[in-house]
Amino acid sequence: MSRQIIQTSNAPAALGPYSQAVRHGDLVFLSGQVALDPVTGQLVGGGIDAQTRQVFRNLQAVCEAAGGSLEGVLKLNIFLTDLGNFATVNEIMAETFSAPYPARATVEVSALPLGAEVEMEAVLGL
Repeated sequence: MSRQIIQTSNAPAALGPYSQAVRHGDLVFLSGQVALDPVTGQLVGGGIDAQTRQVFRNLQAVCEAAGGSLEGVLKLNIFLTDLGNFATVNEIMAETFSAPYPARATVEVSALPLGAEVEMEAVLGL
């Protein structure tokens, strides 16, 4: 099976040698997204709430470019620089997704690109 590269200007461009997403069959592997505004290329302000919402908007844009939506996400990996923000991210995730929710892992990391507080990657089923 061949792979298809997914690219959209509605989400931030990749910051390095990787693609926004890669489709293989009915699965789409979305690269990690931080809270970059796709228009300005700058990290959004406003703390963990604003950053989490922007990350979900970025992931949604990549899902749409692949022909899907966040509702089709099978697995979500969340990276936080402070697990003290876990409850806030949970609340926003509950607003963003409907049950049944995707499988998920959340881990604390020492740092993220550009000083972001949250990064997420996903696997989308089409």
